[in-house]
Amino acid sequence: MDNCIFCKIVKGEIPAKIAFDGKRVIGFYDINPQAPVHILLIPKEHIPTILELKDKELKDEIFSAITEIGKEEKLKNGFRLVVNIGRDSGCEVLHLHFHILSGRRLDWPPG
Repeated sequence: MDNCIFCKIVKGEIPAKIAFDGKRVIGFYDINPQAPVHILLIPKEHIPTILELKDKELKDEIFSAITEIGKEEKLKNGFRLVVNIGRDSGCEVLHLHFHILSGRRLDWPPG
């Protein structure tokens, strides 16, 4: 998608600090982190939300990448995985993305 900021990151048009680069997914550090570790993991192809994610192999790669990032980043004390769906959830970029948050105690509800 032409105006999607995440698609521009995938194409290299916008720089990002890369945390993970797989065959079909990429993870990068959020520029406005909500925790000491805040990585966004996205599919390289434009998929608006998790509701449109149909490809089983891509699903498997996403969750394998989350596991690998957790190990690579040494998130042994835990991390939060967040997926927002649609504008009412607070989602600002309509490109499927998983927030991986860690590095401090993450209370519930968030605040």
